[in-house]
Parts: sequence; C-alpha cells; structure tokens
Amino acid sequence: MKTIYINEKDSVRNWYLIDAADKPLGRVAVKAASLLRGKNKASYTPNQEMGDFLVIINAEKVAVTGMKAQDKMYYHHSGYVGGMKARNFEKTIERHPEEPLMSAIKGMLPKGPLGRKMLKNVKVYAGSEHPHAAQNPQTLEI
Repeated sequence: MKTIYINEKDSVRNWYLIDAADKPLGRVAVKAASLLRGKNKASYTPNQEMGDFLVIINAEKVAVTGMKAQDKMYYHHSGYVGGMKARNFEKTIERHPEEPLMSAIKGMLPKGPLGRKMLKNVKVYAGSEHPHAAQNPQTLEI
C-alpha cells in the first residue's frame, strides 16, 4: 500500500467556532489543539500544518474547578535579574481574559516553528463578538 501525502496548499481547512462559556479550561484547550493539528482528518500528517482555523469566544467565562482560580499561577520574566512576575488565574483573567486559554493551547502544540505557525490559526476573544463572520465558522460543541 502506498502512503498518500497531501500538500499543505491542497488541504481543505475549515473554520470552527467554540463557545468557551462555562466549559472547563482544559477541555476547550484539548479540543482546540487537536483541531489545530488536524488530528480530526484522515490526511493527518504530524510534520505539516494541516489543521483548521478556530475562533474561540467568551474566553473570560471559562471555568476552572476547585481552588484553581486562586492556586493556578501564570509566570513571566522581564529579562532582568529578579524579574520573575507571577499572577494567579483570577488576576490574569481580569487583566488579559484570553491569556489562560492561549497558554493552555500553546502548551499542547508542538514546540518550534510548526507549533508557532499553528498557534496563529486560533483567534481567542474575551466576549461573544468576533470579526470572523465572513468566514462562516461552524459551531462546535464541547
């Protein structure tokens, strides 16, 4: 049997809309990462960008269970000595509502140029409005 390779330009790439309101953070991120990689297609190739485009709305209403709202920490470094900054989930969702979801999705994608290229195909919005109505995204239930 011969292996079939599809060129990235010839692949069919759909647009999907995910409503993250009251959905667990990890479940939304897993579904998003799987669609971005293209694992839902029969022509999945791990070394090519074959995945779909995603629009995620209501990122500010994503749910976390237990004490994760106070205990889950997000770190970044300024680049200077002693420049480590830390914020918990509650403060992060107040200041940058898209950041926890983007961080979770980024951690589930491959590291390197391919993962960075895939991450550009997901658009995360805090509210329910998005400017991608012209692409007719299909609603996806989680």
